This record gives sequence, structure tokens and C-alpha cells, in this order.
Amino acid sequence: MKETPYAAPDFSLPGVDGQTHTLKELSGKWVILYFYPKDDTPGCTTEACSLRDARDTLAEMGAEIVGVSQDDPSAHEKFKQKHSLNFLLLTDADRTVIGDYGAWGKKMFGKEGILRKTFIINPSGQVVKVYGRVTPLGHGEQVIKELKRLQASGE
Repeated sequence: MKETPYAAPDFSLPGVDGQTHTLKELSGKWVILYFYPKDDTPGCTTEACSLRDARDTLAEMGAEIVGVSQDDPSAHEKFKQKHSLNFLLLTDADRTVIGDYGAWGKKMFGKEGILRKTFIINPSGQVVKVYGRVTPLGHGEQVIKELKRLQASGE
């Protein structure tokens, strides 16, 4: 894992809204970029709902949440509807961005896949915090607490 801060890799990925989204369009905002293995699985649902519940507070702090997995936009749309997710979900079908962020690797039992990782990116596009092995339950509150710390310290 790289030492923070470092320049966040840009991305250009399709969202459930039919638009292509880039990191560049979020310039000037804090970004909570999280990678997760699969829509509507127990751990991913717990993590997404925790971030959903934290979204209003994070938005008040000037932050946008963006979730990325390999799932296609129609799966993302069902996931968003089923769990009232209030943030952007993007599809990285060829795993390019997942690889750029180091969110692909060995999982339990030696299998490879998407690693549950979260990156806090500051308004100038620097990764200032990386959660390498996210615990889904309470992750939203964890991110709020860390963002408050980062904003107070001017990082």
C-alpha cells in the first residue's frame, strides 16, 4: 500500500444513471471512494447501508460517496432501490480502476477478487486515508470520524 498522501488515480466509469462519471468531476469535494465485491451480498449490503446512513452527515461535510464494483448497472440499480442507497454506484467491468486502486487481490482461501477497501480523497485529489480491510458494520461512522479529523488537521 502506498504511503498517503498521493495523487488519486482518475477514473471514467458508467453509473446507474446512464452517465459516465470521473474523479475529475468531483474535484473540489471530499470523495469517499469505496470498492466492494458484489451487490446485495450480506457484507456489501451492511457496508452500503452504513454509508447510506452516514451520507447526510458526510454531505454536510462536503463529501460525496462513490461505490465501485464489477456488477453491471442494472444490478446496481436493483441494489440501490432495494436498500434505498443515496449515493453513486459505478461499474468497473474490466477491473481497470479496481486494479489502479489496489482493490484486487488474494482473499480468504487463496482466491482472488475485489477487496473491500475505502479511500478518502481530499478536494485537491489526494488520497489521504486508506482503509485496507473494511469492517462493514459501522463503517459509515468510522468514515465520518476520520473525515472530521482530516478536516480539523487540514490534511
